[in-house]
Amino acid sequence: MKIKRSDVTDSQGWLFEATPRSRRPLQRVAACFVTLLHKLLILAAFILFMSYVQSVTAGEAIEMEQVGQGTLFYRAAHDGQYRTAPVLSTEVDMRVTGFVNRAHIVQTFTNDSSDWLEGVYVFPLPENAAVDHMQMRIGERVIKGKIKERAEAKKIYQQAKAQGKRTSLLEQERPNMFTTSVANIGPGEQIKIEIEFQQTLRYDQGQFHLRFPLAITPRYIPGSKTGRSAGHVNASALPTDQVADADRITPIVALGKKVNPVSLHIELDAGFPLETLTSPYHATEHKAHGPGQYTITLSSGSVPADRDFELTWKPELGFAPRAALFREQVDNENYYLLMMLPPSQEKKAHVLPREVIYVIDTSGSMGGVSIRQARKALLLGLKRLRSTDYFNVIQFNSVTDKLFNQASPATAANIARATNYVAGLNAGGGTEMMQAMRNALQKHEDTPRLRQVIFLTDGAIGNEDALFEYIRHHLGKDRLFTVGIGSAPNSHFMRKAAQFGKGTFTFIGDVNEVQQKMQQLFAKLDTPVMRDLRLTQHFGDFDTWPQVMPDLYAGEPLMLTARTKAKSGEVQLFGKGQSNNWQASLFLQQGKVGKGIGKLWARSKIDALLDSLHDGADKQQVRNDVVKLALGHHLVSRYTSLVAVDVTPVRPQHEVLKSKAVPTNLPHGQDAKKIFGMQAKTGTAQYLMFMIGSLLLMAGILVVLLRQRRGAACAV
Repeated sequence: MKIKRSDVTDSQGWLFEATPRSRRPLQRVAACFVTLLHKLLILAAFILFMSYVQSVTAGEAIEMEQVGQGTLFYRAAHDGQYRTAPVLSTEVDMRVTGFVNRAHIVQTFTNDSSDWLEGVYVFPLPENAAVDHMQMRIGERVIKGKIKERAEAKKIYQQAKAQGKRTSLLEQERPNMFTTSVANIGPGEQIKIEIEFQQTLRYDQGQFHLRFPLAITPRYIPGSKTGRSAGHVNASALPTDQVADADRITPIVALGKKVNPVSLHIELDAGFPLETLTSPYHATEHKAHGPGQYTITLSSGSVPADRDFELTWKPELGFAPRAALFREQVDNENYYLLMMLPPSQEKKAHVLPREVIYVIDTSGSMGGVSIRQARKALLLGLKRLRSTDYFNVIQFNSVTDKLFNQASPATAANIARATNYVAGLNAGGGTEMMQAMRNALQKHEDTPRLRQVIFLTDGAIGNEDALFEYIRHHLGKDRLFTVGIGSAPNSHFMRKAAQFGKGTFTFIGDVNEVQQKMQQLFAKLDTPVMRDLRLTQHFGDFDTWPQVMPDLYAGEPLMLTARTKAKSGEVQLFGKGQSNNWQASLFLQQGKVGKGIGKLWARSKIDALLDSLHDGADKQQVRNDVVKLALGHHLVSRYTSLVAVDVTPVRPQHEVLKSKAVPTNLPHGQDAKKIFGMQAKTGTAQYLMFMIGSLLLMAGILVVLLRQRRGAACAV
């Protein structure tokens, strides 16, 4: 009887091809190898898929703590139940005189639960704010905060918290990010935390700018996790080897209904009649009291804290300030705040060849409106290129990509190629900024061309200091200009990166502003600077900050703070323009009396001391100097905090105190999916696992199909 091939099976039922006896051992070895390979592929695919699912689940677990209809839900450790955090509302009151702003903030923590609570709230302030006052108000009782070294203040707070006393702590995480902690808020109770700060306003292109941040863009945290430190409850990131305090700068975000309503009240005394007074991002009502005097409030009464507030005003023609001087006497010291606006410079008669490097952030935090703003701004930049220019476009998220290997001529064909490249950019992934900065400041050859780097980003990173240090040591003759994109950019990064890059910073908070703001930036790029600025005086003890005066671009004033025992005398300023030199004088005795000038001087000196760390200054000496200044002027700093403690315990010791983080809002216009994809996955590793697992699974299926077609015999 003839045996058909299709009738032959092994003991396990697998079909195999009838083969001469001499070939069967070899075939069985091959079949066993294929079967083993098949099972290994399936196992590998399963492991990778489980890793991917676990990482996504971890991300979803973070998001579960963030999702709520305007309320943060957390899982209590003792019973696993979800409960709510304290409700927060904020009132902001500002008094603006000339170009100095004194602000008073009231944060009201309300405990609607039946538990005893500790509220922890991370919030933004202006990056140049000199925070000098904090007090805790319970009903009619007021407890004033005292300035202490940070570790000591934390210890005092923890002890009072454990003893059941009402207590509050104000700490600086970054110059533009602070944390308020309030312990022992009783059931149904309200506690108000009042904070005060002083700042100088920005004057540029003939306009004054008062910018008050209301939201924090979630920070991307690079590096490998090192474990949880004694930081915040329910932070959305863990410390890493690159950002040791990651859990202190990544507050959880409430999705759904907006939280944390804010009201604003501003009393403005500009000192001169105004041509314009506008609030570009919020509807406001203005009530005039006299020339240059206004009361400004929000039209809606309050708004959710989800985008930065800005107020701008422009003097009437003929009233634009050329110089201003304020003075304050504290004990035997006199403090001065000086502003001088150099004359406009002529356009360059000889246009220098340029090399313009455009860098655009395409990470997840740029999703939504921000990426559209950035693309529009960059396309305008491409249109401004001259035929003598060279250029390149660099985009970065989890990885960095360049349009050209090196800067290329601004030909019509290259610009068209760049235009198509930029038009196709979308946001997603992490914010690995360092590699993009390295590419931007990399020189391929010695060139006579003027290199200008235009960096468009929201600055949503946690490793700012590493970027500052790199810029400071690798800038060379380049100039770095930062363009802050979005409704709540990291202003600390934008300003400092431009400072170290010897350029300027520009904020674009709305897509309708792109044309105007980029035109102003282009004017600076095309206009010669006022350089080699120096100050002369004959007082002997004139301590000025900054000590090294920056180059100035068109429309930018020079601003200095000084301390001296002198009450009168002449200060002279000198500078060099493209075709002429500049000289101006101010007399100390003509200064207007102001308040808080000494604190602004101390804040400026503290900034300079911390900047010196990037040049290798002794860390302990810098710390000692900063602590001495901050304690002497009652300022919150990197090394000092404000703490307030009520003397009477109120929480019974048998009652458990529950620590709860107060959530922040996702900034207006941002894409939550892209943000949390960035935070949970931090790059492409999990996506890569998913792709590899998919390929392995497809390979396993292919093996099955081949086996079914050809047959095999092996027991593995």
